[in-house]
Amino acid sequence: MDKKDKMALDARGLKRVLAGVLVMVAGYILMMGGGSDDPQVFNEAMFDFRRLVAAPVVILAGIVVVVVAIVGARNRK
Repeated sequence: MDKKDKMALDARGLKRVLAGVLVMVAGYILMMGGGSDDPQVFNEAMFDFRRLVAAPVVILAGIVVVVVAIVGARNRK
């Protein structure tokens, strides 16, 4: 097989990319909610620790996992 016929990522790298995407989705799920049905009522729940700190850290961790999977795959070739 030529190098052109091979995929850029092998099965292990593809699993790592998928895991990183799932971690990012979990971060976006953590960020959901906190709104109010009535626009005249202010809801403090939108400024809690989970939405302001935990969710962005989880999303960044997912991005790091994806980048490491891609860079690691490129360095093995």
